[in-house]
Amino acid sequence: MTMTDQTVPAAAGDPKWAWAPYQPGDNRPWNLALAAHLLRRAGFAASWSDMQQALADGPQRTVDRLLQPRAGFEELERGLEALEASLAISESAASDDCAELWLYRMMQARHPLLEKMTLFWHGYLAIAGARAGKASLMLRHVRLLRRHALGRFDAMLRDVCRDPATLMALDARVNRKASPALEFAGALLGRYTLGAGAFGETDVRDTARAFTGAAVVADEYRYLAHERDEAAKTVLGRQGDLGGEDVLRVLLAHPATPRFVVGRLYGWLISETDVPAASLLAPLADSFGPDYDIAKLAGTMLRSNLFFSAGAYRQRVKSPLEFALGIAGAFEASVAAASLHRQLAGLGQQLLEPPTREGWPGGRRWLNRFTLVGRSNLAAELLAAQGSYAGKLDPQAVAARHGSAEPGRISRFLLELLVQNDVPAEVAGQLSQGPGDARQLAHAIVALPEYQLA
Repeated sequence: MTMTDQTVPAAAGDPKWAWAPYQPGDNRPWNLALAAHLLRRAGFAASWSDMQQALADGPQRTVDRLLQPRAGFEELERGLEALEASLAISESAASDDCAELWLYRMMQARHPLLEKMTLFWHGYLAIAGARAGKASLMLRHVRLLRRHALGRFDAMLRDVCRDPATLMALDARVNRKASPALEFAGALLGRYTLGAGAFGETDVRDTARAFTGAAVVADEYRYLAHERDEAAKTVLGRQGDLGGEDVLRVLLAHPATPRFVVGRLYGWLISETDVPAASLLAPLADSFGPDYDIAKLAGTMLRSNLFFSAGAYRQRVKSPLEFALGIAGAFEASVAAASLHRQLAGLGQQLLEPPTREGWPGGRRWLNRFTLVGRSNLAAELLAAQGSYAGKLDPQAVAARHGSAEPGRISRFLLELLVQNDVPAEVAGQLSQGPGDARQLAHAIVALPEYQLA
């Protein structure tokens, strides 16, 4: 049975059922489709070996593994950090260099969920390198996100408020008492904590005043005491000579903040096609608010009945990056990050340059007749025997490696690898009778509508 055989359970709106851990049974079995679903959402790709291990381990043990780094994580991190350090001190370092290094890191990831969550926070904060001004600041910004990606949201928020890239990008290079940084304050309240509608103009103005004195000097955070506004302020009803730390405590204690963060993560991990009821998210927000433990929140979502239901399955459109890295990961190879970065930018996803204050719009806006052609062209290049990616992705070799070298078995293997054979029977039949060349067949499969969905 595939996920297309199932409907959204009537209990999906019941928070108790929704967030209880999924337990496989006769009517909701643990299968290849669900294993791949989990690996796609909690990372960028699902290789055949990864799917088989997940099938053997079951959903809960697989989530346990995803929350921890794989073997070789620390060694890889040391090497990547050395590369980042060389970029940071180079006068010629550009944002493209930094983005390419991040792409390489994603392809090599020994902790896929950590990297996937770093990407989530990149879109959440939506700090663009063009506004931050220096590639070295963006490198530090992404390191900050990675450090906290599965840590504590409150700690990340405090570091973000002292992050040079963030301050530069939000027009807060020097937050002077004569001209408080209103853009920074608006982002902090409206996009990072409370969400729209939970505050007023006075809250924005006085939040900006509370953070006066914050500055970026010689690419480092500095506090300029002479620029601090010491007059009384009022933020969300709290009055007094409030400073930045006081305001952060007020924001983090407000019930709108955990609700807002949980809602954003719901769209990332569960579904972007529906607006969840407040009652559905309330238990997660209530649990998240006291300690702001991101890993615990992500783990609850990934283990849940709702995550493994038809209400979440293929209910997100893959971004161009997820589309491309899914192909590379399935065929167990890294590709040239420079070429891939350029092509992803052409499809609307330039790493380190989110195009709006809300990040990348995402959803169905990733797909139109032009981007679908672009995705097909990118897939063709990725899977070509020669060219920009040097034939590194070899469907025939991967099929043979996993015991499906015979012509009659290759189509079945590729359908299971890439879409878990979760396509209409007539489509599967047409593909099984299609091109004998494994590269062409793989290209035909990743062009299917089902492959565009995460």
